[in-house]
Amino acid sequence: MLSRAERTIEPDMELPQFKYHPDPIATGAIEASDEVCECCGEPRGYKYAGAVYSVEDVETVCPWCIADGSVTRKFDATLLEGQFVGAAEVSAEVAHEVGCRTPSYVAWQANNWMACCNDACEFHGDAPARELKALSAKGIEQLSVDSGFPVEDLHSILEHYTPCGSPAFYKFVCRHCGQTRYTGDCD
Repeated sequence: MLSRAERTIEPDMELPQFKYHPDPIATGAIEASDEVCECCGEPRGYKYAGAVYSVEDVETVCPWCIADGSVTRKFDATLLEGQFVGAAEVSAEVAHEVGCRTPSYVAWQANNWMACCNDACEFHGDAPARELKALSAKGIEQLSVDSGFPVEDLHSILEHYTPCGSPAFYKFVCRHCGQTRYTGDCD
């Protein structure tokens, strides 16, 4: 497998843009790969690192087949196993965009997606420890609501929190009000 630095992308091979996952390479959802996409049959240079939820066993799909919805159509699949969390309702169109045309993320349990201002939020990867440790009392209360961890446990959990560990916290940013929200998960 070639590293990202070793791979050159042709101008017509720029990665697709995902409204709700703006940097899937930085979050690890998309990675360099020489594997052939099971959807389009092409070695596109990148593959999706997350799960494709389908009755078929689908291992390798490219970001282009995710972006145009081919993966979900061909395999009757979804990329979001979880649900939308937050006080906002999202439309069927937004739910489809996130669940069928957006790279998701790897979670211990279900990959729930944060919603705010009646829209899905942008996913920004594992929450940095410094951000979580800097939360105010009100922020800790909101983290408790969004993650399901009791407030009384969060202080100890955050003291020992490491990104990519368990428990895990994932960072989302509202596309409208700019508020940062976090979901939580554990093994």
